[in-house]
Amino acid sequence: MLIERIRRAITGVPVAREAIVSQIITRTLLIVLLMAGLVATFVWVAARTSDELSIERQQHVIATVLEQNFRAIAHDQEAATVWDDSVRELRAPRRDAQWLDDNLGIWFHSYYGHDEIFIVDSRDRPIYAMRGGRRYDPAAYARSIGSAADPLIAELRAKIRNGFNVPKATSVLSPGAIDLGTIQGHPAIISVKPVVSDTGEIVQKPGTEYLHISIRYLDGSFVADLSRRYQLADGHFASSPPADADLSRVALRTRTGTLIGYFIWTPFRPGTVMLGQVMPALVVSLLLMFGTIAWLLRRISRSALQLSAAKVHAQHLANHDPLTGLANRALFDRQLSLDLARVGAGGTSLALLYVDLDHFKNVNDHLGHPTGDLLICALARVLGHVAPNDLVARLGGDEFAIIHIADNAAKSGERLARAIQKALARPIDLGHGEVLIGASIGLAVAPADGIDPVELVRKADIALYDAKHRGRRRHSFFTEPMGERIRERNEVERELREAMRTGAGLDVVYQPFFAAQGGEPLGAEALIRWNHPTRGTVLPDSFIPIAEECGLIETLNEWVLEQACFTAARWPTGTIAVNLSAVQLRNVTLAERVYAILKRTRLSPSRLELEITETSFLESSEKCRSNLGWLRDIGVQIALDDFGTGYSSFKHLRGFDIDRIKIDQSFVASIQLGQGGSPVIQAIVDLARVSGLTTTAEGVETEQQRLFLKSIGCDVLQGFLLAEPMSARDAEARFAAALDK
Repeated sequence: MLIERIRRAITGVPVAREAIVSQIITRTLLIVLLMAGLVATFVWVAARTSDELSIERQQHVIATVLEQNFRAIAHDQEAATVWDDSVRELRAPRRDAQWLDDNLGIWFHSYYGHDEIFIVDSRDRPIYAMRGGRRYDPAAYARSIGSAADPLIAELRAKIRNGFNVPKATSVLSPGAIDLGTIQGHPAIISVKPVVSDTGEIVQKPGTEYLHISIRYLDGSFVADLSRRYQLADGHFASSPPADADLSRVALRTRTGTLIGYFIWTPFRPGTVMLGQVMPALVVSLLLMFGTIAWLLRRISRSALQLSAAKVHAQHLANHDPLTGLANRALFDRQLSLDLARVGAGGTSLALLYVDLDHFKNVNDHLGHPTGDLLICALARVLGHVAPNDLVARLGGDEFAIIHIADNAAKSGERLARAIQKALARPIDLGHGEVLIGASIGLAVAPADGIDPVELVRKADIALYDAKHRGRRRHSFFTEPMGERIRERNEVERELREAMRTGAGLDVVYQPFFAAQGGEPLGAEALIRWNHPTRGTVLPDSFIPIAEECGLIETLNEWVLEQACFTAARWPTGTIAVNLSAVQLRNVTLAERVYAILKRTRLSPSRLELEITETSFLESSEKCRSNLGWLRDIGVQIALDDFGTGYSSFKHLRGFDIDRIKIDQSFVASIQLGQGGSPVIQAIVDLARVSGLTTTAEGVETEQQRLFLKSIGCDVLQGFLLAEPMSARDAEARFAAALDK
């Protein structure tokens, strides 16, 4: 019909043609205007939708960041509050202010960005304060902060007194109390954590713990960092909602619902920006309108993808470790349950690998926590490279897990374990230096070891313990005897604790040592024995490692030291030698404790010889230096036990005051009848003499060994050939008889 009218207008009279053309133009204009109106309406609605999605995304991101900072601040605190050294330093009679700055105060500001730190004692009295990266007077600080943290302190005290237990399935190491609050008119995150032992060796009465309070102001560096990181224009905090409707906001409320302010910013509105770009094109040409719509749809799709990416990122944060980016324990538990369900249905198998760094605590102690974090990240990269198709998770600290699925998971899981060990055999580059560290690996296989997640994890952990027990830097598959050994070990630990509590069954025997040339007794070494009612005589090699693992070794060795000093004080002459553990050497109060025992037992310090091993000596060298120096200043002698079984280098002894080295009995045993002496022992004795050290040979059991050691100039001999370990009474009689001669 329209075509026919146009044809008629062209061929008809001018007036009729103009009328029809005008009508066509009018109708065309109306159609164009209607289309333009529809397009404009669509563009406007789309722009508004894009703006709303963008604002929603920004609000979601800010809420997520605030929640993450809640968890991050408490997690940051646990880096120094769950630590034996912190408990000891805070409870020391004279606290080291510089140590508190470096570990509990200023370090949190410089490393984590915490604005203020203060510490209260068991009576909630401030004893330390840090503000803005500088130490502050605790009393003045307490007056300035008011009572903002008091409810959280009271809440945490109540939790601890009521026996609050930290859930095992989380990465949280200690209870805490955290909330938003207003301090000096500024909104802030306030987190309270107790200062507790990480090993469990230091027992504190519940409710008497020192508390570490960390404050992060939301309107300081936090808001600047938030605005910069997420490109939020004019981001700031205010106590009241904005009057400008164009501004966006997120309300800040305490856990009780109390409103403390708003985070306000000018939201990015991509729809409004795009609308300004599209409208001129609509006016210029209707043809560009359709292209503009397509472009706009594409931009809207991009905005939706950005929102979806933000949600995916938030989900990633909830399921992954923030330090390494690996799966966290929550994701690991879910995935293990799903995979084991499929294994239970048949057709495949699963190997669970537990990976734990060897001596990681030494890295933190000697190189610092930042270096420890770098090492954790490096290990995460190694595991991700070695097992690219498996789920690798960080369960906490230096503990990792790998879920490996294969047709023959036991065989391929062992190959994976060997690949990890091979990768860790090379030094790890941390950027500012290289570190060589090994790992122990425990493996459990489903369905052979069961398909229950909890049980499989337990068995992998038992296998990990076995790998560490057998020397570290190796892997072990779970076997049922391992479970029996763990139960046996736990039983021995329980019985040892009971024996230490009651004193029943524990005894100290004494093995004399003699001058190599004259043969006169010079002293005796104190050796602990455990006379078990059912196991019989238990030698130290069977229960001392267990005492070290469960934290009893320090108390046990101090008991032996005190018993030995009491016994030696009754001798008319002679030196008493007592072994020290690596744990005691790392204790900064070792010298004070030894001196107190000497004072109680009235034994002259010159008659006490403390024996330390090469390995414990070198692992604890920094803390050991001052302890040994102080002890030697008061006259105590120091001997290096089992020499030759560790690093076997005299250069390690430079700068340390050592009086004697004891040649390990494995070298003495190599002196065989008819084969001459041992060049190794000869070299040790010669080097010791040049270094100004005396030598003692352990494990002398034959006359040939005695004669050879005497001929090369060894100073002191000890072994069954000369005297077996004896009771305190027999030792006293032996030294009395020697004096009479």
